[in-house]
Amino acid sequence: MKSVEIYTKAFCGYCARAKALLESKGVAFEEYDITMGGPRRAEMMERSNGGLTVPQIFIDGLHIGGSDDLATLERAGKLDALLGL
Repeated sequence: MKSVEIYTKAFCGYCARAKALLESKGVAFEEYDITMGGPRRAEMMERSNGGLTVPQIFIDGLHIGGSDDLATLERAGKLDALLGL
């Protein structure tokens, strides 16, 4: 299975939805909570080419985008391959 990283904030419905989709597939992920900002927020913005919204999702270092992008990959039948399932 591939490495999954997700930048999130507290009380973010889109973050919860993205995590629920990954969990439903049995995918472990590294979560970075940027609620209070800090160096992880700057890291997220750099890695996502200026992305300010959360979640920002990466699979094996590849920037996937946000929750809607993850759901779009799932509907298109492409997410499992990206995840190595």
